[in-house]
Amino acid sequence: MTFKKFTPILALLLAIAAGIVERPASAQTAPKHKPRIAVLDFDYATVMSSSSAMFGSNVDIGKGITDLLVTGLVKDGTFSIIERKALDKIMAEQNFSNSERADPASAARLGKLLGVDAIIVGSITQFGNETKKTNVGGGGGNWGGYGLGGIGHSNSKANVGVTARIVNVDTGEILGVAEGAGQSARSSTSLLGGGGSWRGFGNGNVDFGSSNFQETIIGEAVKIAVDKLTADVVSNAPRVGVRTITVDGLVAAVDGGQVILNVGRKGGVNVGDQLEVVRVTKEIKDPSTGAVIRRLTSTIGIIRATDVDDASAVCTPVSGSGFQTGDRVKSVAQ
Repeated sequence: MTFKKFTPILALLLAIAAGIVERPASAQTAPKHKPRIAVLDFDYATVMSSSSAMFGSNVDIGKGITDLLVTGLVKDGTFSIIERKALDKIMAEQNFSNSERADPASAARLGKLLGVDAIIVGSITQFGNETKKTNVGGGGGNWGGYGLGGIGHSNSKANVGVTARIVNVDTGEILGVAEGAGQSARSSTSLLGGGGSWRGFGNGNVDFGSSNFQETIIGEAVKIAVDKLTADVVSNAPRVGVRTITVDGLVAAVDGGQVILNVGRKGGVNVGDQLEVVRVTKEIKDPSTGAVIRRLTSTIGIIRATDVDDASAVCTPVSGSGFQTGDRVKSVAQ
C-alpha cells in the first residue's frame, strides 16, 4: 500500500486524537450515574426561641433552609435528588418525628428504604442578631413592609450558621461534614427589614426562596450561609459511592396505561427508576440435567416507577408497547 493510501487514515486518526472528529459512539465513555441523595429537613431546636421571637411565631426555618439547599444542589447537578413527596411518604409510613431530623441512624434507615446512596441531615446552629437599639413599635405575623416591629434607628446584624452531615445509608457512617455561615448588616432597619413588599410568613411557614425575603437582612444572611453549605456538600461528592442494586421481577398485571410489577422497594425499585421490560423468547436447557441455563429475550420497552411499596410497583411506559403479564423486568436501578 502506498503512502497516499495511508494519508486519509492517518489524517482521520490525528483528527480524532485532536478532538476535531468525534469518536464513534461505541468508543465513547458511557456517562456515569450521579449519586442519588435525599435531604431531611434541618433541625432548628437550638435556635427555635430566637427565630420565634424574630418572626412572632414558631416558623419551621429548618424546612426553609432545606428547600434552599435542595434548590442549590439541583442547579449544581452533581447529585440526583429524591423528590420531597417520596421522602414525605416514607417518613409518614415510618412515623418519623421532627426530633429525629438530625439523627444519622434514623436517617440511614430512611435512606435505605428510599434506595438512595446517601442522606443528608443537618442543624441550624445560629439564627440570631446583634441589634444596638430596639426598634419602635409592635410586631407580628401581619407585618407588611420594613422590619418586624416597624422602622427603628438601629444597626442590625444577622448571623446564620448551618451544618450538615452526609450519611451512608448502609452503614450509618458519616461520609462528610459541610458547613455554611452568613452575615448581613444594615442600619436604620430591623432583621426583617429591606424587603419592602415581603409578606411571606404565617401558619409556621416562610418562603426562604422568595426574592423579597432574600432582600431582608436575615434573608441575605440565610442565602450566603446556604450557598456556602451547598458548595461544601458538593465538594464531598467523591466520598459518596453509587450503590448498584439489581432488580429482577415480573409484570404482574397490565391495567390500561399502568404496568404493575411483583417487585417493589424491598427488591430495589424506587420511585423514578426506569426499568427495562423483556420477554423470554426461548429457554436453553442443560441436556444432561434439564435445568435452564440461559433465557433468550427481546426488549419490549422501558417503564418508569411512579408508585412503590415494599412488594410491588406501579409503572408507566416510557417507550414500547404491548406489555404483558409474565414479562420480565431486569435492570440496574440507580
